[in-house]
Amino acid sequence: MSTPPPFVPPASPDRPRLPWDPPEHFEKRVPDGDNRERLVCARCEFIHYQNPKIVAGAVCTWGDKILLAKRAIEPRKGFWTLPAGYMELGETTEQAAEREAREEACATIEIERLLAMYSVARIGQVQIMYRARLVSDDIAPGVESEAVALVDWAQIPWDQLAFPTVVWALAHFHDARGKTDFATYSNPTGDLARTWPPRKPAGV
Repeated sequence: MSTPPPFVPPASPDRPRLPWDPPEHFEKRVPDGDNRERLVCARCEFIHYQNPKIVAGAVCTWGDKILLAKRAIEPRKGFWTLPAGYMELGETTEQAAEREAREEACATIEIERLLAMYSVARIGQVQIMYRARLVSDDIAPGVESEAVALVDWAQIPWDQLAFPTVVWALAHFHDARGKTDFATYSNPTGDLARTWPPRKPAGV
């Protein structure tokens, strides 16, 4: 999982332009018929809408073991995560989750069902997490991973997990373990919502 760069206003004389800066002829204003500021082309009135990114991933198992990958890239380099990442154009969320498992852990998985959908508004993401099975235990670090591991529940390095949503997904996976009929999980409340810095949630 990675974090998109925040919106930065157009480059000013006191700093160089950044790759994600809008073109200089775009300005922030409220278009006619709208109710919020957008990036609008001052030449042709084209509106560049900035929308949340979709992240897809999975809690993948081999028997009772769970697949984790140690991140080789920022943010949170060196911390453990579940295989997940941004969707590409032309693929479904299931295909994105399968691709991320291949890219991050050289793993082939079979999606079982939707586990959870999390809204992470502060960074403009919607994260869709599946429950999946590994086709084999043949795994290896991909280019974005320093290491991969199949771990028992008791071996999960809770204090070394990369993101809050990794903690949430693992806790929700544990709650749904052995169930085939359950409601899709969403952003937690209570103690689970406050498990940051990362730690093992109570009751799991």
